Amino acid sequence: MLLIKNGRVLDPARQTDAALDLLLDGDKIAEIAPAGKISAPKNAELFDASGLIVAPGFIDLHAHLREPGQESSETIETGTRSAARGGFTAVCCMPNTRPVNDNASVTRFILDRAKSAAGVRVWPIGAASISSKGEAIAEIAAMKEAGIVAVSDDGKPIATAKLTRQVMDYCRSLDLPVIEHSEDVSLAAGAVMREGVTSTRLGLPGMPAAAESVCVARDVQLAELTGARLHVAHLSAKASLDQVRWAKSRGLRVTCEVTPHHFTLIDEDVQYDSRYKMNPPLASREDREALLAGLADGAVDVIATDHAPHEPALKDVEFDRAPFGILGFETALALSLEQLVHSGRLSLMRMVELFTTGPARVLGLDRKLAPGQPADLTIFSLTHPWTYNVNDSPSKSRNSPFDGRAFTGAPMATIVAGRIIYRRN
Repeated sequence: MLLIKNGRVLDPARQTDAALDLLLDGDKIAEIAPAGKISAPKNAELFDASGLIVAPGFIDLHAHLREPGQESSETIETGTRSAARGGFTAVCCMPNTRPVNDNASVTRFILDRAKSAAGVRVWPIGAASISSKGEAIAEIAAMKEAGIVAVSDDGKPIATAKLTRQVMDYCRSLDLPVIEHSEDVSLAAGAVMREGVTSTRLGLPGMPAAAESVCVARDVQLAELTGARLHVAHLSAKASLDQVRWAKSRGLRVTCEVTPHHFTLIDEDVQYDSRYKMNPPLASREDREALLAGLADGAVDVIATDHAPHEPALKDVEFDRAPFGILGFETALALSLEQLVHSGRLSLMRMVELFTTGPARVLGLDRKLAPGQPADLTIFSLTHPWTYNVNDSPSKSRNSPFDGRAFTGAPMATIVAGRIIYRRN
């Protein structure tokens, strides 16, 4: 048993904001009561959460764990250890592994490796098309039976409108969300950053914002046609968010996520430094302001990391030769506190919602603190000062532009199935 005492409990599902104690018994929450009202059972472990926030376990809806096939950049074990340090109790891993997670055998392999790691929950996302080549639909029903929670060809969009419609029709019948990497590949071809004044100044090929929003418009219309659940991954452009707002106004089952790097950095921050190279690229100041507004007013449903590790040998090359992607797990909460809560843009409850009930709703799950619910909790501080040192990370990769950045606020403990899997010293 584990008794968490004296914490400020925030639960967006119940709009709870109160000083409460929680008793965890095995992998379930056994009791919740006002602070001081639960007597510690004999042999129970005590966790004093005085001055800390106790929230439902954070879910990362978008991450890359690289295993199988790219273990030099990350493994399920190293990735989930990094996720735990970031306060995440569950991560959804994208299918662009080697081989691609396009069949039940790969799905089961990922789940078996996650079980042996005995840490953060891993919820695989299956490929929408065979080998993510966009030519034929993947074995989605078999993968769902094996344990996938959604489908995506992330790293690229589903290749054609015809195939996207087929995937959406099929996934509607299986009640699975379709997670789309929205990118018109003909507009994005050869680009390494967002098109604009900065790309011109640096002499780097630029991708117009329309490369994203054109694809979002396509998929929103197909979601309306099919009635499917569409989730737009790592949305970065104002015009894309306008499409999502339109879809929501029509009552469509369309949701979206934004990453901390997209609401923190802009294209003007890009240097000849591959740690700033990601896809979608860092966008304009106007785009970032639109994302911040969407996070505040409910148009955005989820904060997700798009944790994308690459071994140093791949990233330590010229900007245009380096792969896209940055690390995300360990700085997500701190950046969100810095940019959203400490700045006064969002309430603390709203930020917690974006990490908990928001991603849970996309997956069709409940995420709340109540007796009988899974004992997955994230405990964090609003005031703990620290500096991010990427070399301290359990991740195998080091590709973060936030290395050396000082923060106020941090994850203090991550609890999965009633067990503390990470505790900050």
